[in-house]
Amino acid sequence: MGEPFDISYVFSFLPKLLGTLNTTLLIVACSLLAGIIVGFLVALPRLYKVPVLKTCSEIYISFFRGTPILIQLFLFYYGLPEILKLVHVDMTRTPVLVFVILTYGLHTGAYMSEMIRASVMAVDKGQVEAAYATGMTGFQAFTRIVLPQALGIAIPVFSNLVIALLKDTSLAFTLGVMEMTGKAQTLGSLTQHFIETYIALALIYLVISYTIEKLLLVAEHRLLRHEKRSTPEKKSFRVHKNWSYRRIIAEMGSGKGGAG
Repeated sequence: MGEPFDISYVFSFLPKLLGTLNTTLLIVACSLLAGIIVGFLVALPRLYKVPVLKTCSEIYISFFRGTPILIQLFLFYYGLPEILKLVHVDMTRTPVLVFVILTYGLHTGAYMSEMIRASVMAVDKGQVEAAYATGMTGFQAFTRIVLPQALGIAIPVFSNLVIALLKDTSLAFTLGVMEMTGKAQTLGSLTQHFIETYIALALIYLVISYTIEKLLLVAEHRLLRHEKRSTPEKKSFRVHKNWSYRRIIAEMGSGKGGAG
């Protein structure tokens, strides 16, 4: 059952958990970088409808979006070395963090590819055609017209992906990685103050998630600053100050019949 609740342990656990924050952020940063690269490469065949590669991309996306991240971690950590043994590649000395980053990177890449594809397709094709008409090349049209608008459209989805990835890193401790959740498990087992440990852990995740959300919101506003949001003017009914209710009634009365 554990020891009785003591809030002082929450504050004492915070610095100890923050000591492993660098590992968590390293997993997030490396996985995001790998996910963006993989996502872009996977999105291209679907955007340009390359026959064979398009099918391979769809299978890849279906697998990583349709299976739990925990199962993917186990498959890559235990299965990949066995497969590579067939081609005489030894991965027994490979750090477990490499498998974790690889798995999270590929997992994130599946969602990134959908985000990239949807964002690019959301840009009006007429703008691209106008860019071609002015003499721009395909690369120039993409970097100057499509990319800035696609980034602004993608930022809200990207924010959700980053926060989801941050929370998913809590499963890395199942492979022995001593990140924040793994440290929390250890502290809870040593002190038997599990509730206090997880409250401290939840506070750290909450603060980091909130900070990421606000930073990306600022980035979204900067990317979309060129768009003027037009709001309809509110029309209010006002009676002119020179017109009183008595005068209005008098005018209405005089219009019905003539004064004899």
